[in-house]
Amino acid sequence: MWNCPYSNDYFAKFAEDFENEDASPTFSMLSEAACSHGITIVGGSVPESSDGQLYNTSCVFGPDGKLKAKHRKIHLFDIEIPGDITFKESDFFAAGDKPTIVDTDVGRIGIGICHDIRFPELAALYRAKGAPIICYPGAFNISTGELLWEVMQRARAADNQLFVASCSPSRDSSDSYAIWGHSTLVGPSGEIIATSGHEETVVVAEIDYSKIELQR
Repeated sequence: MWNCPYSNDYFAKFAEDFENEDASPTFSMLSEAACSHGITIVGGSVPESSDGQLYNTSCVFGPDGKLKAKHRKIHLFDIEIPGDITFKESDFFAAGDKPTIVDTDVGRIGIGICHDIRFPELAALYRAKGAPIICYPGAFNISTGELLWEVMQRARAADNQLFVASCSPSRDSSDSYAIWGHSTLVGPSGEIIATSGHEETVVVAEIDYSKIELQR
């Protein structure tokens, strides 16, 4: 949810109907960026409006700027920790109903969003379908992030002996939802290849798919 404050008060306000590109500035910007640089972009996630429903959606664009796939978050995040945090995504979003695998110039990619990473069955399906990498944009909060964010990425990578790449927003301490951050790339043995803190930054790393077969 990087194009708006991470708050239930803003999701509907910033939601875009991807079928109407003229009224979807985030969608158009990602498309233009992919095309102008000749790259594949997994565009994090943004609120999508479709048929009267809101979805937490990640779009994948090819080097020609065209939409190759979109993943609607399957597992919605509801949490209530007394004295700490209460957040119910299901109050505002509808859940996606299918996994997303997309063939790109850099290989087959499985897509999940945030809480989807908690479910090993989804990652196992992506491995079975031949994806060497799974991308999980996500915004774990401070409580769940410190406890689980790195552990989940390393577990999904080691479980399936593939790469896991995550991208998190940096932390805005003034917001009501404090984000853990720590964008990370994990290798097929569960090793951390590259990571970050919670501040705004860029993470750059190379992926060698031959390590997958070596590990397996």
